[in-house]
Amino acid sequence: MRKLLTFMVVLAASFATAQEITVAAAADMSAALPQLVETYAKKTGQAVKLSFGSSGNLTNQIRNGAPFDVFFSADEDYPKQLIAEGLASKETLYRYAVGRLVLWIPGDSPLDLSKVGMRAMLDPSIKKISIANSATAPYGRAAKAALQHFGIYDQVSSRLVIGENVSQAAQFVESGNAQAGLIALSHALAPAMKDKGRYWTVPLDAYPALNQAAVVLSKSKQQDAARKFLDFLRSPEATSLLNDYGFSLSAEKH
Repeated sequence: MRKLLTFMVVLAASFATAQEITVAAAADMSAALPQLVETYAKKTGQAVKLSFGSSGNLTNQIRNGAPFDVFFSADEDYPKQLIAEGLASKETLYRYAVGRLVLWIPGDSPLDLSKVGMRAMLDPSIKKISIANSATAPYGRAAKAALQHFGIYDQVSSRLVIGENVSQAAQFVESGNAQAGLIALSHALAPAMKDKGRYWTVPLDAYPALNQAAVVLSKSKQQDAARKFLDFLRSPEATSLLNDYGFSLSAEKH
């Protein structure tokens, strides 16, 4: 009986460590993070469920009690707000990248982005321009700021197509529903879009810095597993994969 009880305790402990953790992540991570999770699962056996959205919407979901364990934000101000509200652990906050905004056009577009840059959007062939929602998506705020920086926002505002998040903005231009899009570099480098078009990297001084950070949430019932996943994010293997998608802490261009 004692042996059976010991076995059940061990079994329960192993089940607890193998329980799935849920990661809420900014939409610009939608291509890179599944690969990271796949690598992590192979190494550790830990199951990780992903939920993508705009950083602002995910923050509100967390405030409303969504059962997430880890939060990846495209703007570190959101995790800092959650820390101030007691909803995230300050000591786990980790800036993993500076996000980059790019102007992307389909491969069959005649425009030469290297020559015209942002002013490509003034070309008559550009009927619709996709950007993320500036109210809830950091990349949307960055896109609006960049258009204002170059003095063309008023000229193109009527042609903007607004995605709920930057991933949807990328889908709009990839599918042809827009002829240009201000999207994340990570989407431009993703397999789904890499060979379908060209991009121009918007200068960093044209928009507020997209300092991206991850944090473990206070209400997570799997603090240890959540922290281990964030620890993996700091590993050379994870850093290298993130760099492949344009996520780095340096300002170098891709």
